[in-house]
Amino acid sequence: MTTGRLPDHEQRILDQIERGLRRDRRLARRLRTLGPPRRRRVPIRPVGRRPRTVTVTALLAVSVALMVAGIVTSEPGVILAFAAVWPVALFAAFRLLCRCTEG
Repeated sequence: MTTGRLPDHEQRILDQIERGLRRDRRLARRLRTLGPPRRRRVPIRPVGRRPRTVTVTALLAVSVALMVAGIVTSEPGVILAFAAVWPVALFAAFRLLCRCTEG
C-alpha cells in the first residue's frame, strides 16, 4: 500500500461516504453508547443507621463470649456462630470509630 495522497476520484468517493455517515443520527447514537458502561456514583456514606456505642459493645461482648466458648468446647455450632457475629461486630466498631473521628 502506498502512503501518499489518494487519487481525486477516490478522495471524492471517500468524502461522500464520510458525509453520509456524519448525517446518520442512529449510527452516531450507537457509536456514542458503544463501549464500557458508565459507572454509577456510589454514595460516600453507607445507607442505614449508624451504630450506637451500646450496640457495638454488646456485639463485641457476644463475639468474645462465643470465641471463649468455642475455644473451650470446640463445638462446631459455637465456632460458626462466632464466625457469623465477629465480622458484623468489627464492621460496626469500624463505623462507630469513623463516626467518632469525623470533624
